[in-house]
Amino acid sequence: MRAKDAVGRYGEKVAAAHLVEAGWTVLDRNWRGPSGEIDIVALDGEELVVVEVKTRTGEGFGHPAEAVTPAKLARLRRLAAQWVTSHDERPASIRVDVVAVWASRRGAARVEHLTGVL
Repeated sequence: MRAKDAVGRYGEKVAAAHLVEAGWTVLDRNWRGPSGEIDIVALDGEELVVVEVKTRTGEGFGHPAEAVTPAKLARLRRLAAQWVTSHDERPASIRVDVVAVWASRRGAARVEHLTGVL
């Protein structure tokens, strides 16, 4: 596994743990649909949330959420519809969140959760 992929997987693990700790139910991880991949699909109460996880090991490339472009958000909206169509879930509403993770060589990762980025 490439180092970049390992950092991404670590960030997704940290993000999923963060969501579970907040009382969410994680329904799917790394779900692949025709338009791409959703990092995490979860329920925040009755609301279905598609979560994009962005992980960085430093500050050199800016805030991790800056990597979520309008095109990426549009793809996540399409993927959310594809996920709902392929599952029995009929959520009251759907939103897209971004969880930014800064991995640290020592100590716990720093997590910032951006809600409803659409």
